[in-house]
Amino acid sequence: MRYVKATLLLAAAAAVLALILLGTGAFRGMDGWLGVFLGQGIPSPDGRSLAQYAAVLLLAAGIAWTTIDLNRTTMKVLIAAAALLEIIGLTVVLNLYEVYFSPFAPIAALLVAFAGGIFYSRTPTGQRKRILDEVFGDRISRTTFNKLLDSNQPLRFAGEMRTASVVVCEIFNHDELMEQLSTEHFVAATNLLLRRGADFLVERGGYLDDCAGETLRVIFGAPLEDENHAERACEAALELASELDGVNVECMERWNQALDFRIGVNSGEMVCAAYGSSRLGTFSVAGEPVDFARRLCAANTIYGSRILTGSHTMELAAQAVEVRPMELVRTRDERSREEVYELLGLRNTLPDDALNRRDLFWKGIIYYREQLWDEALQHFRAALPADGIDAPLEFYIRRTEQLKEGLPSLEWSGTGL
Repeated sequence: MRYVKATLLLAAAAAVLALILLGTGAFRGMDGWLGVFLGQGIPSPDGRSLAQYAAVLLLAAGIAWTTIDLNRTTMKVLIAAAALLEIIGLTVVLNLYEVYFSPFAPIAALLVAFAGGIFYSRTPTGQRKRILDEVFGDRISRTTFNKLLDSNQPLRFAGEMRTASVVVCEIFNHDELMEQLSTEHFVAATNLLLRRGADFLVERGGYLDDCAGETLRVIFGAPLEDENHAERACEAALELASELDGVNVECMERWNQALDFRIGVNSGEMVCAAYGSSRLGTFSVAGEPVDFARRLCAANTIYGSRILTGSHTMELAAQAVEVRPMELVRTRDERSREEVYELLGLRNTLPDDALNRRDLFWKGIIYYREQLWDEALQHFRAALPADGIDAPLEFYIRRTEQLKEGLPSLEWSGTGL
């Protein structure tokens, strides 16, 4: 919208100036010379047609828009030169039909609009689009790009602290896939998941921070601030799982193989900045919350879960999601513990049976942490679904049975993986 307003103002100024010059007879001498040159004699002062006025308005608007909107200077010059040749060509063609068309007012509008557009594009406001395009490219959606473009907030690429949410998705059966598939088909299957996942998350407002190998990482709440970033990240993660299930259906049809993907969601304060060099650089985030999101993603393979979230994400999105506790893990400083949750769904979307089983599981976890093994097993077994498939629940039943028998049970510390 900012560039549209600038275009309209510049086009109006160029058109008004050209029409004033035309109306005051500033081009009368040049029109007389050109009329004689074309063999039509000196044109009448009142011989101006509506085509001249239309040409002035259209050229002013068109050149103002292209000069402001396009990032490459060469393209701006080429379009302006092409428009100039069209004006001259129109004058020559109409002269063949003995119609005199004065090119001077349109040319004046063109030059004023072009010069004004070039000047505006060199201001900080005018350079904003080029900078955003260079830094973010297709890593953000067009909607997010336009919001950043129209924002009054200055662009801070030198670095700032921002509370945001990270969604990490990784493929964990790549070794098996490489054994079962040809290299070409392995790459095609991996890229299918990465491409569909990246497009899906970007269109939901995320920033595509990484998309390579077997990893997809998207940020919510940066570079565009969003106070609901945790809720959006959780909702996107749940929808992503369904989207990638569809990818796996396609993979089974094409290659008879499925991709074992897991998702981690974490929120916290992180450094947002433009990293890298002129050869290879991009906007990215750094900090413990980013790394913990990756470890959460990998920890799914321990419990058999699909989506794990950190405690800060849970705090921010508590009113919007349904979760169940998975583990109290030690943080990196070893002095505290953080609750890790399994993300089950959005609030008010789970059926009553699923909610009842979630509550039984939650009570079982409480008994488990109090080392009341029999009570924990009773609640865990009561929480089993009718089909008996609940990998995290089965994990805790096995772990509790081991502890009841006096066998050691290793816990994920939260600092490994």
